[in-house]
Amino acid sequence: MQHVPLLALPGLLCDERLWQPQVAALGARHPVTTFPLTPQRSMAELATAALARAPAGRFALAGLSMGGYLALEIVRRAPERVAALALLDTSARPDTPEASEARRSAIARSASDFDGVVDALMPRLLHPAHLDDAALVATVRAMAHDVGRDGYVGQQEAIMGRADSRPALAQIRCPALVLCGRDDALTPLELHEEMHAGIAGSRLVVVERCGHLSTIERPDEVNDALGRWLAALDA
Repeated sequence: MQHVPLLALPGLLCDERLWQPQVAALGARHPVTTFPLTPQRSMAELATAALARAPAGRFALAGLSMGGYLALEIVRRAPERVAALALLDTSARPDTPEASEARRSAIARSASDFDGVVDALMPRLLHPAHLDDAALVATVRAMAHDVGRDGYVGQQEAIMGRADSRPALAQIRCPALVLCGRDDALTPLELHEEMHAGIAGSRLVVVERCGHLSTIERPDEVNDALGRWLAALDA
């Protein structure tokens, strides 16, 4: 049997390392392609580039955080290509004026203190219990520095300009998983409950003792949920 491939989209200041536990656990059965969320500076440009890089034909699509915003843009543009959708630690809502103002302030600070911006973001990305995990923190910091300040600015611009995806949730017909860390400080549980309610037949999974970066904070639980989600395509 030929299994459906997976396109995995990372979040702000993250790269393919965000999905390495899933590549290791699931990639033999469902080949995984990751897509860097740079250098494009809008969701429309990112969606065009991601679809060009995606596996041929139909594919499963997973996005975490900013990757989830992009996944919703992709499924709006090319629903016939998306065999299944997983939205992790993300939101269907547009940026609020307050959030956009905070992003602009962080962009301004990053010009002279990019390290400080990354350090300030860390407690919002990881569960408090994981902030003492030196290897995990080092991975997050390494991803951020490889994305770099210019990449960060472009990502923030794309995030600020994203569409309100809530009206399109009812149009999603493929198998859908909505997953979040119980203690996600950036995109809390109620935003996932909203997406779950809006996508008919979707499954909601809440990962305990987990923050925003669920794929690397709690890889076993995330792998189990994604494995079940992908198994529906093999039935």
